[in-house]
Amino acid sequence: MEIQLKRPIVTFDIESTGLNVSKDRIIEIAILKVHPDGKEETFESLVNPKTEISREIEELTGISNEDVKGQPEFSEIATDVLQFIDGCDLVGYNFHKLDIPLLAEEFLRVGIDFNIEERKLIDVQNIFHKMEQRTLAAAYLFYCKKELENAHSAMADTKATWDVLNAQLNHYSDLQKDVNFLADFSKNSNNQYADFSGRLVRNEKNEIVYNFGKHKGKTVAEVNKTEPGYYGWFIGESTDFPNYTKNVLRKEMERLKAIPVKSEEAPKRAPKPKEEDTMSIEEKLNALKNKFSK
Repeated sequence: MEIQLKRPIVTFDIESTGLNVSKDRIIEIAILKVHPDGKEETFESLVNPKTEISREIEELTGISNEDVKGQPEFSEIATDVLQFIDGCDLVGYNFHKLDIPLLAEEFLRVGIDFNIEERKLIDVQNIFHKMEQRTLAAAYLFYCKKELENAHSAMADTKATWDVLNAQLNHYSDLQKDVNFLADFSKNSNNQYADFSGRLVRNEKNEIVYNFGKHKGKTVAEVNKTEPGYYGWFIGESTDFPNYTKNVLRKEMERLKAIPVKSEEAPKRAPKPKEEDTMSIEEKLNALKNKFSK
């Protein structure tokens, strides 16, 4: 094992009914957990999506409607999956766009808030693209000198991803064998995504910023002042943003509401006019007469 671990790390891969995070469902999940001492554990399961698997997906994954009939729904394995990956950093191949968002979405559907903020994420594809610009099968051939058999089988892809990561560490002397370095190096951009879809990012002040549309580049706080209805539209049922993204925005709004509003300074009172300023001209003349007649 090439990578240096301080806590367990998991590589995982999922197969799904499609690419729409909000609407599609997981049909297979495979996870490989590696402990700091090198011990390995695996978890894999077919999943009944309770929806039709298209012919295109069946041809791509080899998983048919008949295969998932009688298999557990995600709600039945959610707790087992969560416990298996608890306290682990994550490794995947291009998993920011589908695998992580879809897994988080499935968790949310059964009432589990999947928090990744304390985890390091290593994207093997981004390392590969920065170094060689290839696909997973080509990466496996290039680094491991073997053909990838059973591509699009979740466990085959999962194990291949882990093999590729270790081969990359052995191949490139300037790649540090450290999870923090690899998580940072394998980022797709310098933006710090606040959600998986990249709709929300964090700026240098750690404020959440809209990353699309007419308010791109503006903080949630700014938009809430100029167009408060935008938040309601974003989290509404009419939009197909992932539930995870909506939850991130809700939490940001809760954070903003909890910030004490600075009360405006009370306007300074005008100085009390002197008694003589309130006197009429006639009263002033009489006062002068009295003053000099003494």
